[in-house]
Amino acid sequence: MSVADPRAAAWRDLIAPALATLIALAILLGLGIWQIERKAWKEDLIDRIVRQTKAEPVAPPAPDAWDAGRDEFRHVRVSGRFLNDRETLVHGLAAGETPGRALQGYYVITPLLREDGGTALINRGFVPTELKEQSDRRDGLIEGPTTVTGVLRASEARGMFVPEPDPARGEWFNRDVAGIAAARGITDAAPYLIESDAVPGQTTWPRGGQLKVDLPNNHLQYAFTWFALAACLIGVFGVFAYRRLYDSDGTGAP
Repeated sequence: MSVADPRAAAWRDLIAPALATLIALAILLGLGIWQIERKAWKEDLIDRIVRQTKAEPVAPPAPDAWDAGRDEFRHVRVSGRFLNDRETLVHGLAAGETPGRALQGYYVITPLLREDGGTALINRGFVPTELKEQSDRRDGLIEGPTTVTGVLRASEARGMFVPEPDPARGEWFNRDVAGIAAARGITDAAPYLIESDAVPGQTTWPRGGQLKVDLPNNHLQYAFTWFALAACLIGVFGVFAYRRLYDSDGTGAP
């Protein structure tokens, strides 16, 4: 038998592994490219959200014109009168004065009877647990006509590990606009929430301005991971193919 025969057989044996490697390589490179595209999309989204939240406030959309994909994070201004007797507390956390330490407490959701008709739920901001009772923060209540500026938010979906609300006990764990409105007997509530802006120099509670635009953007790391796996795959297949071909000529190790 000629020396070329084992080498030819080795080349034939590499066809199936080579095809499998090419398919896997195409998938890994595709995932890497997709993450690069996602990175550009996420940066665009973050830029749009930041621009909207810092723009001059405008009137919120009519309830029947609300489009979460288009209108969420718009900076708005609305006037009316707070219905303080119908406020709802939602469990939450807020940044503390010590970096890295969060405060436990509640977000105060108060209906605003709008001057132009209808009702909007306003997230007036955060109160620590010890100020849960409205009677302990009377100086923070706003009576009479007022104007609120803030950011439009869609209703917050309840996550898999978030407890179910108990409207009878007033226990809420997510900012569910429709659920809170129904529990408070508000039939004309807008389908969105308005997150109040911070008030400079404010010493009373609740305190707005809790919305932080902090969307995760790890797509570059993910892309690097997929491209690194692709490079490893090429390296592994290269070593495998070299050994098969080198050993097939009878001069390599058995």
